[in-house]
Amino acid sequence: MSDTEKQKIIIAIDGFSSCGKSTFAKSIAARLGYIFIDTGAMYRAVTLYAQEHGAIRSGIIDEDAVVRLLDEIAITFRFNPERGASDIYVNGDRVEGRIRTIEVSNCVSGVSAIPAVRRKLVAMQQEMGRRRGVVMDGRDIGTVVFPDAELKIFMTADPAVRARRRYDELKAKGDDVSLEAIERNVRERDKADMGRTISPLRQAEDAVVLDNSHMTVEEQMAWFMKEYSKRVGILREA
Repeated sequence: MSDTEKQKIIIAIDGFSSCGKSTFAKSIAARLGYIFIDTGAMYRAVTLYAQEHGAIRSGIIDEDAVVRLLDEIAITFRFNPERGASDIYVNGDRVEGRIRTIEVSNCVSGVSAIPAVRRKLVAMQQEMGRRRGVVMDGRDIGTVVFPDAELKIFMTADPAVRARRRYDELKAKGDDVSLEAIERNVRERDKADMGRTISPLRQAEDAVVLDNSHMTVEEQMAWFMKEYSKRVGILREA
C-alpha cells in the first residue's frame, strides 16, 4: 500500500440527534476532498421507491412488499458542483428533492426499522467505503457499518443546547414551535435511539468524543484536524 493510500481513511461519525453531525461530516468531506455518504438519505430513498412502487399506500407500510423491492434498488451518490454537495440517485434517477417531502419523512422511520432494509443498506454503505476516502454519519457507523474505520467520532451535546439549536432553526423557517416540546422530543429520541433492538446508538470503544455544546463551527473543525492529523501520522508510521 502506498503512502497516499495509507492516508485515505474512513471517517465514521455517530452521535445524538441535533448535534450537527451531517453539517460537520459535509465540512470534513469538503476539506479533505472525500466523499460524504448521507445514510439518512439512503433510507429516505428506499422509502420513496417503496411509495412509488406500491409498497406504501396512504402511509401504511407493507413490510413484505418493501423487502421484495430491495433487489431492484441501486443507490449512488454524485457530486453536484452547483450545490457543492453530493446528490443521491436511485437506479440512475436523481431523487435528491423528492426524498425530502413530508410523505417520505412520515414513513422513513418505519422503513428503516425493517431488518432486511438495514442489512441491505449497511452492505451498500460498506461497499461504498471499500476504497476508503469517505465520511459517513449516522447512529451505527462506527459500531456496525465500519467497525474498522480508522477514525471514529462520537458527537454529543447537552440536550438543552441541542433543543435550543433545533428551536432556533425551526423558528428561522417560520414554524410555530415550543422550546419545551422540542427538548422533550430530543430526550425521547435519545432514549429511543439508544434502546432500539436493531443497531442501537452507542459509542464505539475506540471512538473519540466531541462534545460541541459550547463550540463554534471553526473550533469543531480545528479539533477535527488535530484528530485527523494524529490518525494519519500513525498510519504513515505503520
